[in-house]
Amino acid sequence: MIATETTVRTLKFYVNGKWEAAAGSQLHPVMNPATGEVIARVPYATAEQVDRVARAAHEGFLKWRETPVVDRVQVLYRYKALLDRHADEVARILSTENGKTLEDAKGSVRRAIQMVEVACGMPTLMMGDSLENVSRGIDSQTIRQPLGVCAGITPFNFPAMVPMWMFPFAIACGNSFILKPSEKVPLTPTRTAELLDEAGIPAGVFNLIHGDKVAVDALLEHPLVRAISFVGSSPVAKYVYENAAKHGKRVQALGGAKNHLVVMPDANLEKTVEAIMGSAFGAAGERCLAGSVLVPVGGVAQPLLDLLLAKAKSMHIGDGTQPGVDMGPLVTDAHRKKVVGYIEKGVAEGATPLCDGRDAAKEGGGFFVGPTIFDNVKPQMTIAKEEIFGPVLSVIRVKSLDEAIELVNSSKFGNTTSIFTADGKSAREFASRIECGMVGVNIGVAAPMAFFPFSGWKNSFFGDLHAHGKDAIAFYTEQKVVMTRWF
Repeated sequence: MIATETTVRTLKFYVNGKWEAAAGSQLHPVMNPATGEVIARVPYATAEQVDRVARAAHEGFLKWRETPVVDRVQVLYRYKALLDRHADEVARILSTENGKTLEDAKGSVRRAIQMVEVACGMPTLMMGDSLENVSRGIDSQTIRQPLGVCAGITPFNFPAMVPMWMFPFAIACGNSFILKPSEKVPLTPTRTAELLDEAGIPAGVFNLIHGDKVAVDALLEHPLVRAISFVGSSPVAKYVYENAAKHGKRVQALGGAKNHLVVMPDANLEKTVEAIMGSAFGAAGERCLAGSVLVPVGGVAQPLLDLLLAKAKSMHIGDGTQPGVDMGPLVTDAHRKKVVGYIEKGVAEGATPLCDGRDAAKEGGGFFVGPTIFDNVKPQMTIAKEEIFGPVLSVIRVKSLDEAIELVNSSKFGNTTSIFTADGKSAREFASRIECGMVGVNIGVAAPMAFFPFSGWKNSFFGDLHAHGKDAIAFYTEQKVVMTRWF
């Protein structure tokens, strides 16, 4: 399929409080995944451009850090109000360039706004501790101070929410910030940056550039960038972690996942299937909290699969911006081909396709793969071990809760897992023994709220301090201990 090209918008960088054309940068197409049409062109930053942005951000930081925290958050209060007012507009832009349904997009924009709401509490959140008379006549206190220039490198699947896991917290703490979003979905972060500019963010405090590995490497190596936040695949997360740390930076790098959904015989099947559908096929499976391995325990397998299969086959696949669509396309044709390759691998390795998403191709273009369910999957199969990042659900049947826990814990990933049960003892044992950072009980997507950390384990996370929640304040600040004696 050849993408059609019409008159399209060329995006700009936001640097030092101004929108500017990226002179000399190569332009790359941004496509509507539901149609294959080119909807914008995005410039890729060079290392020299990144250097200039970092220097502008550093100058912005030197002024911003002296601004009282109660004044810093006033910008975020205004920003939150603007985001509320334009939430539907941002969601439609997101749906158009990413492919997810409009309702799904609206939900992720709401989660983004919640991050800003929490960051508005920074006058309380970054308070230190104090103690009188740690020794005779000596008092001690801790204070938190900003790091400097911080940078965020964000993925295509949540172009509104994931950047706001980062920059509202960083800015409220007194840092300046450089955002490098996914080049596949630059329109959403551009619109949210326009709203931040309208809210009155001072020059240099927030900056937006676009680019690929050249821009990423320049950020990882730049001496003025003090901290790097990343969300993406595990191989790239490891690369970012190792290279940023090598250059003396603080790093939080969130990687991929292979999330298991364990269903006990006593589970409420109607509610469980509803949760599984949202977890496995919501956002077309393109999220790091998607349930991708279904683990029915004992005799629940067949009735569970009968109900799940009926629901999956009734899904309406199409343009996510249109009403009545249950699942949109994948983000690019290259990613569609990758997911189809995994489906073919599952068939070749002997799994049984109960529902084959390869049949969902649309006339007139678009990067569609329908819901896919494999039964009789073995733990050693490729589709059971590797992150697919698409609407593919592998079913591994087990005989007991112990076997289910052993299966989950054998994964190299540790992002999230869920158990569906009516028994509190089983749920408690599962939550205690499982080796994942986020656990759901009768919840399909155990995504933490803004005031809790996004705490992946194993190869799902590289670093020490997680995204949002209290970890974000610790990540974006240095702690200083002051001891005082007066004569």
